[in-house]
Amino acid sequence: MTRLMSLFLFYFSGFLMGVQGTYGPYIRNQNQLYIDRQRSHFTPNMPGQGNSINFGAPAELCKSRPLDLVFIIDSSRSVRPAEFEKVKIFLSDMVNSLDIGSDATRVALVNYASTVKIEFLLKKYFSKADIKQAFSRIDPLSTGTMTGLAIKTSMEQVFTEEAGMRPQKKKIPKVAIIVTDGRPQDKVEEVAAAARTSGIEIYAIGVDRAEMRSLKLMASHPMEDHVFYVETYGVIEKLTSKFRESLCGFDACALGHSCEHICVNNNASYFCKCRDGYVLNSDKKTCAKQRNEEARGGLSENPCMCEAQIAFQKKVHSSIQQLTSKLDDITNRVQQFDIRRE
Repeated sequence: MTRLMSLFLFYFSGFLMGVQGTYGPYIRNQNQLYIDRQRSHFTPNMPGQGNSINFGAPAELCKSRPLDLVFIIDSSRSVRPAEFEKVKIFLSDMVNSLDIGSDATRVALVNYASTVKIEFLLKKYFSKADIKQAFSRIDPLSTGTMTGLAIKTSMEQVFTEEAGMRPQKKKIPKVAIIVTDGRPQDKVEEVAAAARTSGIEIYAIGVDRAEMRSLKLMASHPMEDHVFYVETYGVIEKLTSKFRESLCGFDACALGHSCEHICVNNNASYFCKCRDGYVLNSDKKTCAKQRNEEARGGLSENPCMCEAQIAFQKKVHSSIQQLTSKLDDITNRVQQFDIRRE
């Protein structure tokens, strides 16, 4: 029997060398590919304070969501020339805080008093420099405060695809920011409601003599997020940071997170996910390894590796059957040889 075992081991070792030569590199490569894929989904842990976001973060971490943004500016007689210059500075600061471009935020400007003048449309300028130059060329119109007419004109002539607004299917937010220092001389409630119904989000900024009731009739809900008031044009620039919070999207994961595996941005916050083969614990931050069938279910997501393993198993099974047959044949021959010797 010692000779039989030696022969069996000789054949089987030859078989293993052949299988290793044929399938070994492939299986190793597929296993490494699987590991690399898992690593590619891993986000290193970074220091942070839970899910809280610091809105005082550096400006470079702030990326505004794409907008179709229209400024509607009151330039009636009550707005003095020096005050109107302050409005221009506010508009320029706002543009500086946004990502401007054809595929990012587009900007238009509507100037109004007793009449309405569309200074430029959404399709006109796609750079910050060009938009700020256009702001510098604007002159006040004087007399009257036809705010309702300005909203209606913006809705019908500026928030249109012909004027540069993106199609509805792209789901780009439509935003209007109204700046006024007086009481509207026309009705704003119905036209503002129609604008909001059409999907326009309205922010109302009141300065000095502006009437709070009119601002609330114009603005979108919730009021505390869409109605602002400053005592003078001299401090209107302070609203820039407030609008930055409303219009910008922060990279919450870049600011710091406490996820053990993967951090996923979610508007102004984030949530944690686990790599394949793990489940999120009740603390929603750490991960635990899946058990038995669940863990195998995660590995089966790599079909190439599974096919290689199946092929290897079939090859081993077939070769073992051949070796068993040869071993039986050798056993019979040895037995016959022993009988002849007797």
